[in-house]
Amino acid sequence: MTELIRARAFLLPALTVAVALLDLPGRGATLARFEYVEPHMGTKFRIVLYAPDEATADRAARRAFDRIEELNHIMSDYLATSELARLSRNSGGPPVKVSEDLFRVLAESQNIARRSDGAFDITVGPIVKRWRRARRRHALPDHESIANALEKVGYENLVLNPRGRTAHLMKPGMELDLGAVGKGYADDEVLKVLAGFGIRRVLVAGGGDIAVGDPPPGRKGWLVAVEPLNLAPRAPVRTVLLHRAAISTSGDSEQHLEIGGVRYSHVIDPRTGLALTGYRSVTVVARRGILADGLATAASVLGSEDGLKLIRRFSGAGIFYVEERPSGMVTREARFPRFLRLNSPTPSAPTATIRKSDLRAR
Repeated sequence: MTELIRARAFLLPALTVAVALLDLPGRGATLARFEYVEPHMGTKFRIVLYAPDEATADRAARRAFDRIEELNHIMSDYLATSELARLSRNSGGPPVKVSEDLFRVLAESQNIARRSDGAFDITVGPIVKRWRRARRRHALPDHESIANALEKVGYENLVLNPRGRTAHLMKPGMELDLGAVGKGYADDEVLKVLAGFGIRRVLVAGGGDIAVGDPPPGRKGWLVAVEPLNLAPRAPVRTVLLHRAAISTSGDSEQHLEIGGVRYSHVIDPRTGLALTGYRSVTVVARRGILADGLATAASVLGSEDGLKLIRRFSGAGIFYVEERPSGMVTREARFPRFLRLNSPTPSAPTATIRKSDLRAR
């Protein structure tokens, strides 16, 4: 068990494709504000909550972080002992009974995969490993290696049986990667844990994936800012006011490979096995963290036109898409919440900016 850290004045530097959280407490609130940070899932999770007293807040936060660690041991593709890793090692074998958590995440992932025509696919593990190696070596993976990996990829080869709660990886060598949905699901579960303590005025951020419950006392929502690709001092910051929702940004500002003047993202198109190129940021708002997380990745792969079409097929979801092209910045959006333009917060507003690279421990 890691040490619980209370961080009432936690602040990280703000840079490209960051998500800033501006918490503006209401005057005369009967609840006190508490903030906690711990490393989990290769990043840092931050919880901001309002509770009647410190003891209740501490107990609730401790249980929330324990729940995140529990999920990490279920969903991690870095831990050889995780439930996900054991399932992948059984690929090509008979169906495997899995936990309720893993089955829920697999089922939601398959739903996104089907509705995006495979632009999102958690069976992309074999290809992801090759691109991780490419970033470490600063060398592109060869075509033969990608072609071999693609033979083991395909969401239609993952068969789920709700009645028996089993998962069947039909091809030998298949490997699952839940990196595009795991933190979003963990955010959702933290909200559930805290609600069990009667705490519903909550914000939880797992890296750049954020879920919020009821707003802070005396406020209409949590003010969440998405920094622009253009980080010039006068570049406007887009902010949205959220409650009982989730927001996730998929971008390539931190994890990318640049060779021969071409920028290769960490986001992979599972249909081709190739990394996305160029510079883009896709922010999705949805009703649940797992959905915002997965849809942001799917929309990144699909591009602006098809990405917007995908988001419109999900009730309550919205998208803000920015891409840098030779002709300049291209911005598209669909059903994104009303926003404010805020170049700098008011001095009295406590501000904490989260940048994915700053929070990544792995």
